[in-house]
Amino acid sequence: MIAFLGSARVAPILLLLVSNLFMTFAWYGHLKFPRLGMSTAILMSWGIALIEYCLAVPANRIGYGVYSAAQLKTIQEVITLLIFSGFSVFVLGEMLSWRHLLGFALIAAGAFFIFQAK
Repeated sequence: MIAFLGSARVAPILLLLVSNLFMTFAWYGHLKFPRLGMSTAILMSWGIALIEYCLAVPANRIGYGVYSAAQLKTIQEVITLLIFSGFSVFVLGEMLSWRHLLGFALIAAGAFFIFQAK
């Protein structure tokens, strides 16, 4: 099981999952604290984003060769949409409408075609 999680197919996906959690908090977490000064929000976001980069760069280096650059970017975008959707609902208290879900479904359809390309 450990070898599977460390494989060049799975490790990039796991690293991108965790990196996107950090990036979502870096980009949108400060919205929960509107009284926070802009400079403070920026510095805190940069600090959180540094962790994201420390995970995303290895994810792409490990995954490149197993996945194409377009496939890695597509994986990252799909993960971002999933994490952002949960974040916006559970942290920011925003609801997703059928239009959001339809838009995400169209993006997922695009991801399907990226992975069909040879």
